[in-house]
Amino acid sequence: MRRLVFALLVSCTALAAEERPLRFSITESAAMPMVRIENGQATGGILYDLQMRLAEKVGRSAQIMVLPRLRVQQMLVRGEIDARCDVNPAWLKESTHQYIWSVPFMVHRDLVIGADPDLPAQPPAGETIGTVLGFIYPKLTAAFENGELLRDDARTQELVLVKLAAARDRYGISNELSLDWFNRTRPEGQKLHTLQVLSSDIVACIIRDEPDVPTHTLLRALVRMSVDGEFDAILARYH
Repeated sequence: MRRLVFALLVSCTALAAEERPLRFSITESAAMPMVRIENGQATGGILYDLQMRLAEKVGRSAQIMVLPRLRVQQMLVRGEIDARCDVNPAWLKESTHQYIWSVPFMVHRDLVIGADPDLPAQPPAGETIGTVLGFIYPKLTAAFENGELLRDDARTQELVLVKLAAARDRYGISNELSLDWFNRTRPEGQKLHTLQVLSSDIVACIIRDEPDVPTHTLLRALVRMSVDGEFDAILARYH
């Protein structure tokens, strides 16, 4: 009898672990079309659609946590996030040894931009650049660290664009998708302009490799989404 009770307890515990929501993270600095954040909750955008679809494909619900970048880093180290997407190895300071990388799902291009299309493509020494708080720009790290260029950090990518449009800065850095989204409703004479491509990085998801996560099922689902064109279909919704 005791063995039967013990077996039932083990079975129930395993079932609960299997059925709990998958924990996805999104940094609160992200902007459309990557994610729409309303009252602290993700409600739409590329990452939202991708993660909701991924959870659906493996028969689980999704818990999408919108968090400060530093907290995401801390939670990754502690294994408190099951999956994070829109990631490139060069952007991570924290160890990801307990995570497995998925197939890539898109290319992320960071651009040096300005309201004036006639600005020199290369910001001059001493120039202030609009940047996202906590975000790493590998090609400019040395220039920021030695003071050749100065960061003007904003809390979100959208705020970088707003400040640039308001002439608070002459230069800024934005990913290509967010710039296109910001420009889509602006009059021709008020659009922000690409001055140079700063970097072009393939991004993917990282999946926690632990018994309470269907790691390899998730990785196979991401491969299938790529083969079936689901990545392209999600991106196409926001163009």
